[in-house]
Amino acid sequence: MKNIGIIYNARVPEALDLSTAILHELNLSQDSWISPAENLETLLPKAESTDLVITVGGDGTILRAVNFTGPAGIPIVGINMGRLGFMTELQVDEAMTRLPFYFNGDSEAPRIDERNMLQATVIRANSSGTDGPYHALNDVVLTRGAVSRVVTVAGTIDGAPITTFRADGVILSTATGSTGYNLAVGGPILDPESDSMVLKTVAAHMGLSAALVLKPSTEVGLTLEGFQPAILSVDGIIDHPVDLGDRVELKQSPHKARFLRAHPPSYFFGTLTRRLGFSIRGQ
Repeated sequence: MKNIGIIYNARVPEALDLSTAILHELNLSQDSWISPAENLETLLPKAESTDLVITVGGDGTILRAVNFTGPAGIPIVGINMGRLGFMTELQVDEAMTRLPFYFNGDSEAPRIDERNMLQATVIRANSSGTDGPYHALNDVVLTRGAVSRVVTVAGTIDGAPITTFRADGVILSTATGSTGYNLAVGGPILDPESDSMVLKTVAAHMGLSAALVLKPSTEVGLTLEGFQPAILSVDGIIDHPVDLGDRVELKQSPHKARFLRAHPPSYFFGTLTRRLGFSIRGQ
């Protein structure tokens, strides 16, 4: 690894302290850089010359970082300063000693963990224009806005009508995002390396309430009907207004999120209950 970028959560003062220590104490190249997660647009020209990104924060910091790393195929090593840290690799107390393993080119190199992402495009009803595409690692949610009323959404799968949802919202999540909002509303947990997607409603008043597990080539259409405008939330970072008649087209993104991992794939399941705050009897 030659050039390393460090992306940190600017709302956590300790994240900047650790990021600065990594930059200056681990003998990184002079072209390595540091940036808050909220200011990545200005760094896009650096993507071609960046070999690795270290994130310092939590899963939210990674969700912002993948919009920089995904299109360029840059791998990520995440340091957890958040609560769950499903996507992070290291804890704060081990970061300085273990980080060199990921970028020194040792014989026992870490494995690449490649995760699918989603792509969302909004087709405007009142014009011929489109908004997007937007890319998400966790999920895309079509949900009610500030007014506490259900939204009415006509859904299609590969062009075939499935149902009209009347619900607080409709979620399409990746396997990575299945442990997020999808899980909170009763959806299934998928193997994080699965290519499948999950379609799940939030507080369904009418229509399909069970989750649908979809193959990776599936294209989902969500058209806003009724009288209530909505919001399209992309990874909880981008909130895009959706008007009546607008159609949201969802499919697998051409971008991938790539992570460097020292643990085997089974490590996810070994730590799942701990990350969700559940204890195992006898431990």
